Amino acid sequence: MSGRGEILLPILSVPGGPRISGAPGAKEVALTGRVPPLVIAPSRPSGRDRGPDGSLVATSSAREVARAWEDFAAGEDIETGVRPEILASWYRCRDRYDVDRTLDVAPGARADEVQGVDNGVIFTALGGVGALAGKEVERDGAVVTVTDGVGRVLGAWGDPSAQRRAELHNLAPWSSWSEACTGTNGMGTSLEVPGPVTVTGPEHWCQAFHQWACAGISVRDVVTGASVASINISRWNASLPKLVPPWLTKAVACVEQEIYRRAIYEADKVITAFTRRCAQARGAFMAMDRGGNVIAANDAAVALLGLAGETPIVAGATEPAERWSPDIPGLPDVVRWAMGRAQGSAEWSGYARLPVCPGEQAVPLTMRSVVDANHVVGMLCEFGAQDGEAYEQDEDTAVGPLPRCIIGMRDDRLVLLAPSEIRYAEADRNIVWLVTERGRIQAATRGLDNVERSLAPYGIRRVHRRYLVNLRRVLEVERGIKGELFLIMDSRGPQELVPVSRRHAPDLRRMLGI
Repeated sequence: MSGRGEILLPILSVPGGPRISGAPGAKEVALTGRVPPLVIAPSRPSGRDRGPDGSLVATSSAREVARAWEDFAAGEDIETGVRPEILASWYRCRDRYDVDRTLDVAPGARADEVQGVDNGVIFTALGGVGALAGKEVERDGAVVTVTDGVGRVLGAWGDPSAQRRAELHNLAPWSSWSEACTGTNGMGTSLEVPGPVTVTGPEHWCQAFHQWACAGISVRDVVTGASVASINISRWNASLPKLVPPWLTKAVACVEQEIYRRAIYEADKVITAFTRRCAQARGAFMAMDRGGNVIAANDAAVALLGLAGETPIVAGATEPAERWSPDIPGLPDVVRWAMGRAQGSAEWSGYARLPVCPGEQAVPLTMRSVVDANHVVGMLCEFGAQDGEAYEQDEDTAVGPLPRCIIGMRDDRLVLLAPSEIRYAEADRNIVWLVTERGRIQAATRGLDNVERSLAPYGIRRVHRRYLVNLRRVLEVERGIKGELFLIMDSRGPQELVPVSRRHAPDLRRMLGI
């Protein structure tokens, strides 16, 4: 590590996958940011560190965790005795993913799990951190692993004997450790939630892993918010010290600097393409990043979308925080479709008909890909134009297994809610609050779009950029001075008003029959 806070790490070319650092004599890359040394002091657990079945535990309450695991795996619903993030993971494993708790070997990754996004530089930087950490802990019985965004292991480093033991469970390259495949574990669970995640002993969903302790953290795309990779530290028959999660946070922060730089670079490419084609546009014209956020718009688009005063959008928003998310029903699905269909082709175009203006008929929106180095970095969107491939919504697409209950978190407890208890949901950035008779409860799922998908089957629908409402709990609809709508909710306490955006008002009237 140099005095300037840079780590120079060699790159390893893995056949059939991303380039991971660790090979002597290969080209070096600089990872900006200071990653502190990681030293795990050797330790051996005492009898107090064991559950009733002899499995490794993290705290004095681990016997309770082991008993809770037995009850939950047998089909019972529990609310206490287990950390909320672990219990939420157990619910996903049992009710959504149907993971076999007797699994003792992680399955191999499928060919279709290989990600097509250009994350080579990210994997190189993260692999370098993994190799560095692996060398530092190789005497401490620990294994460091790196995965891609779907939980496919790309590289492993550390103590040789621990690696051999890990390989008995297929904790090795090209195996799949997502929650959907292998249950609650440091790698897979970190891809589901933000921040560092520790999973110790019987907190693992699969019993065969109960003698392992692990801690993982995901790397997230600043543009889309999706997980693109993770780094994990595992140790057999011994717990991990408290210094590991903070170390993971600092290590990932260094890697995410590269993601941020790439987001700025991509925005410059999109703004350049927007500027070049803007003069040719006959009407409203805008540019979006890979996540469907508006980077730039002409005057006609500013007026159409109500963006008056959004100076960064008019001038071109290179900073991710300055971009704007359009409140157009159906647009996120169309953007995901367009990104998938373009597949690096600079000549691709497609269109969809969307309800851009509230109360008016849907209008065509043509999207053209912006490509850099064979990867789609954004879309140019022209309203009123109809060109290229037509978007066809798949009405038969399965939403997925419905949960038995809605999972929320309050303090250190998991709260199990019936859908009928929820009056409305309110987003505060990426955190979603469920307003119920039991008070405001944080949803275990982050992101209003994700919560909306899980609650839609229960009659809880979007009425605003920040709000979902339970249509069965609406008492009155109030009209404001300027014609805006407010919903008066069925509350036992003070009156609650939920605003309805102009864009969602027609759908709301149709759903309520007014």
